Amino acid sequence: MTNSPSVLILTHSGDGFVVESVARALERRGATSFRLDTDRFPSSLQLSAEFGGAAGGERFRARQGGRELEASSVDAVWCRRVWRPALPEGLSPAVLEGARRESTATLAGWLGALEDCRWINPRCADQRAQDKLLQLRTARRLGLDLPRTLVTNDPQAVRELHGEVPDLVAKMLTPFSVSMDGRGSFVHTSPVRPEDLEALAGLSSSPMVFQENIPKQLELRVTLVGARAFVGAIDASGSAAGGTDWRLAGKNEARWEHYELPPGLLAQLVELTRELGLIYGAIDLILTPDGRYVFLEINPAGEWGMLEAELELPIADALAEALLEPVS
Repeated sequence: MTNSPSVLILTHSGDGFVVESVARALERRGATSFRLDTDRFPSSLQLSAEFGGAAGGERFRARQGGRELEASSVDAVWCRRVWRPALPEGLSPAVLEGARRESTATLAGWLGALEDCRWINPRCADQRAQDKLLQLRTARRLGLDLPRTLVTNDPQAVRELHGEVPDLVAKMLTPFSVSMDGRGSFVHTSPVRPEDLEALAGLSSSPMVFQENIPKQLELRVTLVGARAFVGAIDASGSAAGGTDWRLAGKNEARWEHYELPPGLLAQLVELTRELGLIYGAIDLILTPDGRYVFLEINPAGEWGMLEAELELPIADALAEALLEPVS
């Protein structure tokens, strides 16, 4: 690594606080950062890959907002977000699909030129860890407590589970919006009502997750950077909307608090992250009224800004330090 390390930050144009926090943390450590808003490609972000030029080698460049980056100068990559291509409205379906394929392939190939850099998270591990079923299998093998869970498009299987576990919630395996284009309302975790069991025809279009509704004393967001844990706890039970999904709680209905995990549980979570090949992960747990810690999921790019903003947890500093570690 050079005396002045260079870090590429992959994000989108609507991302603010956390990107700025990490950029400042990198600057305090003598590094420079280049923000690449992937949602601006190919409309206002230009990427080039050139082979066999005057020097006979290869050159990968990015231009955005008057700044230019040579991929060869990059030491580390923080893969915060990679967005789908921004394409003009009015394209015919055939042209739109072709342009999306070309743009996606170009961006993936351009990022491939950075494979020898330090990544948080490594690209292959990040993609693999998005598999929620793999997460649950790995967590179960490591001895973590899991809720009874069914992922299915079979209405009868849902009814059979409901006969054994009457109190269920439904959610999606992946981020999902009503409009399917990211512009509509997000589909949150919601209770399964008796009438829902007679209205499961939609499963023929999309499978869903049906999960035992775990009683909550607290909900925990565990942000791991390597073996360093930053934990926030929230009690949204007093919110009518946020009782099932804390993200729906009103601004003054629930607040984050500091929390310390039992050492044995922390060791299990660190091992889970390592087994998935991740350096960073945001883990959701439920602490039940009888003191059980129940694992829900790990998000390789989960949010942490609320924990730094409300609890002053130094997550940006931890990420900056991890990005500047030498490639092993």
